[in-house]
Amino acid sequence: MIRHLLKFSYRALQRQGGYVVINVLGLAIGIACTLAISLFIVHELSYDQYHEDKDRIYRIVLHGIFSGTEVKGAYTPSPMGLAMVNDFPEVESFVRMNVWDETIVQVDDRYFIEQDFIEADSTFFDFFSIPLISGHQETALTEPNTVVLSKTTAARIFGEGDPMDEMIRIGNGPTHYRVTGVMEDVPETTHFNAGLVGSFTSNPRADDNQWLSNSFYTYVKLHPDASFETVTERFEGLVLKYIGPELRRVLGITTEDFLAQGNVFNYFLQPLTAIHLDPSVEHHLKPSNDPKYLWIFGAIGLLILVIASINFMNLSTAQATKRAKEVGMKKVIGSSRGMLAWQFVTETVFLSFLALLVAAMVLEITLPYFNNLLSLHLSMSYFSSWFVIPGMIALALVVGLFAGSYPAFYLSAFNPNTVLKGKTGSSKQSTSLRRALTVLQFAISIMLISGSVVMYKQLSFMLNKDLGFDRENILVLRNAYSIGNQIEAFKSELQGIPGVVSVSASTAVPGRPNNNNGYMISGRDDESFLMQTTWADHDFLETYGIKLAEGRFFDPDLRTDQQACILNERAVNNYRLDDPFATRLLVPGEGDELEVMPVIGVVHDFHFESLRNDINPAIIRFKDEATNWGYISIRLEPDMVSEARRQAEELWASFTGNDPMLYFFLDEDFNRFYREEQQNAKMSVLFTVLAIVIASLGLYGLTAFSLEQRTREIGIRKTFGASISNIWFMICKDVMVLVGVATVIAWPLMYWVVSNWLHNYPYRISLQPVDFLVGFVVAVVIALATISYRVLRTASLNPSLSLRSD
Repeated sequence: MIRHLLKFSYRALQRQGGYVVINVLGLAIGIACTLAISLFIVHELSYDQYHEDKDRIYRIVLHGIFSGTEVKGAYTPSPMGLAMVNDFPEVESFVRMNVWDETIVQVDDRYFIEQDFIEADSTFFDFFSIPLISGHQETALTEPNTVVLSKTTAARIFGEGDPMDEMIRIGNGPTHYRVTGVMEDVPETTHFNAGLVGSFTSNPRADDNQWLSNSFYTYVKLHPDASFETVTERFEGLVLKYIGPELRRVLGITTEDFLAQGNVFNYFLQPLTAIHLDPSVEHHLKPSNDPKYLWIFGAIGLLILVIASINFMNLSTAQATKRAKEVGMKKVIGSSRGMLAWQFVTETVFLSFLALLVAAMVLEITLPYFNNLLSLHLSMSYFSSWFVIPGMIALALVVGLFAGSYPAFYLSAFNPNTVLKGKTGSSKQSTSLRRALTVLQFAISIMLISGSVVMYKQLSFMLNKDLGFDRENILVLRNAYSIGNQIEAFKSELQGIPGVVSVSASTAVPGRPNNNNGYMISGRDDESFLMQTTWADHDFLETYGIKLAEGRFFDPDLRTDQQACILNERAVNNYRLDDPFATRLLVPGEGDELEVMPVIGVVHDFHFESLRNDINPAIIRFKDEATNWGYISIRLEPDMVSEARRQAEELWASFTGNDPMLYFFLDEDFNRFYREEQQNAKMSVLFTVLAIVIASLGLYGLTAFSLEQRTREIGIRKTFGASISNIWFMICKDVMVLVGVATVIAWPLMYWVVSNWLHNYPYRISLQPVDFLVGFVVAVVIALATISYRVLRTASLNPSLSLRSD
């Protein structure tokens, strides 16, 4: 029976000619887009799902509000994990992690630059299911100065040799690490990267008891029957027990008084599997993605499928006259409406499965280009999970039923007495529906076009906005501690290199903040103030082009400036400093003494972080020679960047004993904040183009069929003197009306969508009429370009030939 049904359907489809190709191609593109978007969504949702105990593992997150400034970051003090194991019955074990910046690995006289070095407790492999190829997970990280390499890192450093028990130097210090294991590469769907994992006991602060220094990542594993809510409730007691005495010692106030001022100091648990899709929590691991984009692209995939299905509906109902007699004859010989509807639905499902095969082939061919465009590593593994093949079959089945349901019931409803006389009896109704569906197609396309325009404008705004400093042509050297106490001598030598404009040493640079510290203000003893802290020398403002709002910067000839500080305008305004130069900030000094810092200057606000974040109160303190960690920033002449960099590398080698110089250019580094926006903008444009292609295919097919039905009419009009341009305008006018109606529908919806999306950014573009006009103009141009060739070809026919058309 099925064989006869498929054979019958194949013959019926043959009679539709080229329209079948348009239908299959449209459905194939729609299904391919949906599969690609599904791959992306599944990839994002699969982060950290492979860990054996994933449902019992949580990351501890600090949540604080200090004088109105909110902090939510995955930063904890060193003793946090051990205290929770001892005090919380629900906690089974813990692991701490410390992530290094790019660092140097030395083996004999060979140097390697490693991007992903972390320090972790010996329980690392109990938490994260990363198999060891060599070594024992129980002992690999128990001793100080031991390290486990990933398979790729081991091969890069040691080739085919056995790395076990080899000694390697990590960082710029003299310490050597013993290789105690080789692990499989960390899967891409992990919220952190790790090419080397060193023992946490190697860190000088592994055993410290500083509860106000939140510098490490801490993960806890709960007992199988433990309550997540109970652990969360216990944090309040932990803060009172351990952090309360520290607050009294440093700020001179009790925890109760601190909280009574409206401040917040607490922690909460973040599920391991929620880390990748929670950008609200600050950290310096692999960037988290915003889950709203999964909804956005899921909706785009659905809309593209709707457009492809509308194409099918339109072309199927438009061809009703071609199949009307077929329906009439079958009804005469006994076929019921249900049997005919089943036949038409079967034809559509057959086409849908054919489109699925085409889509799979298209996806296999284009996926490498898709990955390259978006810097992804997606792959189509049909047998990797049980649900892949059934899911694809279900997708084709649903698309076939959705696209074919209306045409099936529409065609099967023809009256045999009417259609056998050459009439369908409901052309006006079907024409109205086709016009409505075409309007819906164009409305979706206009929304996608305008949405892509707004997304790109916001991205361009973030990439080009004045940040309050000049980020161009600044070479930033990492690991200033490699120079030791010779930073001033190194700076002096750098100034002699042709092309070097200015040099500054600082503990942080824009885009890489690393300290949030609490301060008190003289005369306001019952308050505390949180500020982003940078220690910098007297060349910092000149090097970065930061402007003073009032006062002055550090003067190298005034020793008293070493105890002074500079505030930004946000700190002055947020903390209500009516006379900032009369303000004295207080910080803990040696013993129980408080260090007094007068304010000598106020700088205009500048962005130390991504434009996704608002500017926070900030303080610049004087950096002396003894503070030898952080960065060295070099402003270069634009046309001498390469040569000056080369000479700076030679000078670095002479100061550090031939260690490689680790560096980055500030403008390139700052743009890394917007990789998610860049990726999503590219995806939006790509799928918008494909949606337009599908809509254009449908419009072309619909126009071609309409012109076939109006060939005699066009011939008659030409006989009575109508020009080709008159006929072109007559046909195109109908399409323009549809585009106009679609625009009226799309614009308010688009305004609501993009306004809500832009609201996520504290610094954003303002919507302009041109943002919406672009969607309309592009839709008009594409519609006219799609139909004009076919219209002009038909209008150019000799009237004598047109009038012979049946």
